[in-house]
Amino acid sequence: MDIAIAPSILSADFGRLEDDIRAAERGSPDYFHCDIMDGHFVPNISFGPMVVRKMRELTDVPLDVHLMITDPDRYIPAFVEAGASLIYPHIEAPHDVYRTVQLVNDLGVRAGITLNPGTPVEWVVPLLDQVESVLLMSVCPGFGGQEFIPGTIARVRRLRALLDEHRPEVGIAVDGGVSEANATDLVRAGADFLIAGSAVFRAPDIAEAVRRLRAAAERGKENK
Repeated sequence: MDIAIAPSILSADFGRLEDDIRAAERGSPDYFHCDIMDGHFVPNISFGPMVVRKMRELTDVPLDVHLMITDPDRYIPAFVEAGASLIYPHIEAPHDVYRTVQLVNDLGVRAGITLNPGTPVEWVVPLLDQVESVLLMSVCPGFGGQEFIPGTIARVRRLRALLDEHRPEVGIAVDGGVSEANATDLVRAGADFLIAGSAVFRAPDIAEAVRRLRAAAERGKENK
């Protein structure tokens, strides 16, 4: 699979959001990642469909939306209308996850599913005919700037073996503490969609940070 790089907008400077988006665009990202938090499923509150809609106006880069919220079914139509291209609800949220993923698909948007660090990767098996990507959290969700959990590499490897057995075309995304330092190992283990916030938007040169992250990821692809 091709490697996708997605700068996480949560780490951008919202006072100069357009400038940060333009800077990241110069690094040729594949997506912009939007972290949606409701203050209930996770402790923090981030932003909602209005910001996603504004981003859609500012950039042609596809937007993937990570729903860290308790009631995803209620808000998925609004995020689709706002311009999301790919939506990741959480498998741990108190809802009928199969129906939620089906709702995303029915609205004509690509569906993924997210797993927290402590959730067994085997939980995704019943959903594999409905999703195109599994997002593994490599930090506890709800806060930006956390340190990468080293055991994520082994989880990616286990998930890749599971997907190869059941549905090889499903991709693996990783979010949380992703950087140039671990991108090569993540891709070598089987990841193909890397989401990075602080490593991109807090770098001295945002565009160069995106390019360096992609280069590190491509080294992992070459060394598999």
